[in-house]
Amino acid sequence: MPPPDSKYDVKRDLKQLYAPTNTDWALVDVPAQRFLAVDGEGDPNTSASYAQAVEALYSVAYTIKFASKRGLGRDFVVGPLEGLWWADRPEVFVTRDKGAWQWRMLISLPEWIMAESVAEARQAALAKKGAAALPALPLLRVETLHEGTSAQLLHVGPYDDEGPALARLHDEYLAANGLRMTGRHHEVYLSDPRRTRPERLKTVLRQPVARGNG
Repeated sequence: MPPPDSKYDVKRDLKQLYAPTNTDWALVDVPAQRFLAVDGEGDPNTSASYAQAVEALYSVAYTIKFASKRGLGRDFVVGPLEGLWWADRPEVFVTRDKGAWQWRMLISLPEWIMAESVAEARQAALAKKGAAALPALPLLRVETLHEGTSAQLLHVGPYDDEGPALARLHDEYLAANGLRMTGRHHEVYLSDPRRTRPERLKTVLRQPVARGNG
């Protein structure tokens, strides 16, 4: 365990969830976590609402980080961007029909960050950047997520190459292991796509599951 005065880093403290090495599906147990969250829908490559959601999340997350370090003496590394993805027809994720996708973008919160700290950070970000620069800020909230037993793997490569791994999950892995899906598809983006070549992008793919047919 890191010393109490060290900088908290969710990638280190929950290494099994943020730094897996398996590139085929395996089961993990995911504890309850709190996140900053913004919902939306549509193609993340072309939707203005997606870019606005990400901007709001990072603006508030970094405001919380600096306030925590200054006011509480507790610093942390802002976690990677994460996303829950769902659709009326699950096959659109295999076919990459991105216009039909719905999403909830997330950034993890350290356990000591209380609701009032988030509210203060929202106001501080708004005062600094203005409402026009942060149109998704009113949609930002705190979300608690407890996925429990989940199938997970590390995908290395372009986001659009995730289809075969998802097809293996849906068509092979679940049935072979007597599992059913119980929650939304979850992705953790470990690489910055602005600075990383597509073939080297690392993304955690996760699917909450349960035994039996429900």
